[in-house]
Amino acid sequence: MFLNFFIVILLGLIFGSFLGVFTYRFPKKIPFVKGRSFCPKCKKQINWFDNIPLLSFIFLKGNCRHCKKKISFRYPLIEVISSISFVLIYFNYQADLFKVILFLFFYLLIASVVIIDLEEGIIPDELIFLGLTVSFFYIIFFDNANSFQHLLGGFSLSSFMLLLHLLTKGKGMGLGDVKFTLFPATFLLFPFNILWLFLSFLTGSFVGVILILVKKAKFGKEIAFGPFLGVSFLITLIWGQTLLKWIMPFF
Repeated sequence: MFLNFFIVILLGLIFGSFLGVFTYRFPKKIPFVKGRSFCPKCKKQINWFDNIPLLSFIFLKGNCRHCKKKISFRYPLIEVISSISFVLIYFNYQADLFKVILFLFFYLLIASVVIIDLEEGIIPDELIFLGLTVSFFYIIFFDNANSFQHLLGGFSLSSFMLLLHLLTKGKGMGLGDVKFTLFPATFLLFPFNILWLFLSFLTGSFVGVILILVKKAKFGKEIAFGPFLGVSFLITLIWGQTLLKWIMPFF
């Protein structure tokens, strides 16, 4: 049990390290499949022993070995969050290998969207199309009996988001958020798709109010909504059943 737990934590750190590199390079059109890691400040290649997830950051005290400039805290933060997420996945889906693989893929995809939207203010179409492809793959091969419900949910919720985009003239809802809605809404079935969207607006509103109170945002100022869509999707996948049991008595 302890060995499995250790392996899951380690895998989470490794995948988190990949996420950190991918989300930095992909929006900048820098190849991420090949090419050694490098310091964004001095552009020097990073040695393998300085590229161990989390441990290297600790041993180097958060500084580049070559230029001594501070390493962005985004990298260890992404690695730690990734490791925690992998532990949650392990405890919730360890009995079903397919669900684990599917969930891990969606985790990496959603996490990429969340990080890129937070840092760059964009949601790459390539990630949306990839997510939609996986959703269709799941529907065709594993839930074909409910294919109509999947497609109806995807069309209905994305149309609702598009309506918000048009009514607010893009200020209340970006077109990237509309497109991003497609693959989670298609993947999830009712009532989980409704729960997901509800959680997205709930968390978005909560964080928005806090940012206004601490004067980090203003009324009418755009706030990236993709991260709330992404995080809420992961919450729905992990704790959707439990949350619905809590909510249903109120209706």
